[in-house]
Amino acid sequence: MSDRSAYPCFLVAALLATTSLVPDTTLGDTDDLPVEEAVLTLAPQVPPPIDRDHPAKVIVSVDTTEQVGRLADGVEYVFWTFGGAVPGPFIRVREGDFVEFHLNNRPDSKMPHNIDLHAVTGPGGGATSSFTAPGHTTQFSFTALNPGLYVYHCATAPVGMHIANGMYGLILVEPEGGYPEVDKEFYVMQSEFYTKGDFGDEGLRPFDMDEALDENPDYVVFNGSVGALQGDNTLHAEVGETVRLFVGNGGPNLVSSFHVIGEIFDTVYVEGGSLKNHHVQSTLVPAGGSAIVEFKLEAPGDLHLVDHSIFRAFNKGALGTISVGGAADKVVYSGQQYEGIYLPEGQAAQSVDTGAPASPTATSREERMLFGERVYERNCMACHQSQGQGLPGAFPPLAGSDYLLDDPDHAIDVLLDGLSGEITVNGVKYNGVMPATRLSDEEVANVLTYVLNSWGNDGGVIETADVTRHRSGH
Repeated sequence: MSDRSAYPCFLVAALLATTSLVPDTTLGDTDDLPVEEAVLTLAPQVPPPIDRDHPAKVIVSVDTTEQVGRLADGVEYVFWTFGGAVPGPFIRVREGDFVEFHLNNRPDSKMPHNIDLHAVTGPGGGATSSFTAPGHTTQFSFTALNPGLYVYHCATAPVGMHIANGMYGLILVEPEGGYPEVDKEFYVMQSEFYTKGDFGDEGLRPFDMDEALDENPDYVVFNGSVGALQGDNTLHAEVGETVRLFVGNGGPNLVSSFHVIGEIFDTVYVEGGSLKNHHVQSTLVPAGGSAIVEFKLEAPGDLHLVDHSIFRAFNKGALGTISVGGAADKVVYSGQQYEGIYLPEGQAAQSVDTGAPASPTATSREERMLFGERVYERNCMACHQSQGQGLPGAFPPLAGSDYLLDDPDHAIDVLLDGLSGEITVNGVKYNGVMPATRLSDEEVANVLTYVLNSWGNDGGVIETADVTRHRSGH
């Protein structure tokens, strides 16, 4: 075992075994409390608000699993989970509830696990009472004494590794009077993954302890994977609705600068507690901490959830979307009112080094499309958007673009050399700068084949040799 590793699990098991000597006591008489099973939901869904005005005995049962899952397109990881998902299930109870917690470690697990709920007042937050070997189940109880939004996580050694592999979630202890009613509630949890290899390297990627100790993650994501809150997983709401986000940070290392681009938080429950702040642009969420943010939607369009340590968002995966439907109020937000040319000092040549690993060699048109989609998501989607629609006045569309479809060689030249100055796309003039990218010939062929054959485009296949020929002619 490396000298950089944490203490082995068997030492913790031996220590925890001593907890059997502690007498079993409870806070008060719970026999007369009504009994109910907790409603558990997986992110981004949240259980419904609690409508009772009295405490109850709430039974919570959670399995621990170890399973292969998607970390990013083409990238798999062996996740250790609560409830078969990352993050684990959202638990919602009421202040004063007596919670009976059952932790079940599936027989096919290779590791023992336990649970530390920050909502628990007691040794280890429950971890000292829930050390559970594969094929075993444990039980402990606690009273939810303090209202707020709390993280839970595995605390079996090496603790950081169990958390880094996906073992965390949120438990909400509603105050006795509940929270103000809102139209939509969502569960969002940030965390990091440390893998051998770089961001986007394909295949099954193992955990890298050295990277974790250096606090240098390859991935920083919401809800367990790149794209977990984008595309088909985009959150949806309407103008005029109020939204509450229960935001957690599983860490294990980084603080989150949580921000929603295009919104201001009307109310923030600072660190998930009772202190309220208002009119907040970004809120810090510590590792192992939380925040509750609320806002009213007043303009339609896509709002982007980010960690405003911004390279984490656009280069490591901490990016999500709330798609807001409804009518626009031009007084609230006008949209673009004018676009013209402004070049007082000329333009300098620019280039972008993507830093992304080279795509594997495609052996078919289908593979070229698949690999090209991944390159597009890493390098092009932030400007040209998920459906190639572009941004009016800023970035021309790629979907239905006569500029590209009439002469695909244009696209090869743009990616190799960049583009500066005025062009016309579908009758609309654009004047800006498209930096050259430092993609490999294979990556250029892949992404252009994807673009030329997506969103209704029918533009044929670009081969690697086509790109190489263009490059040699420059």
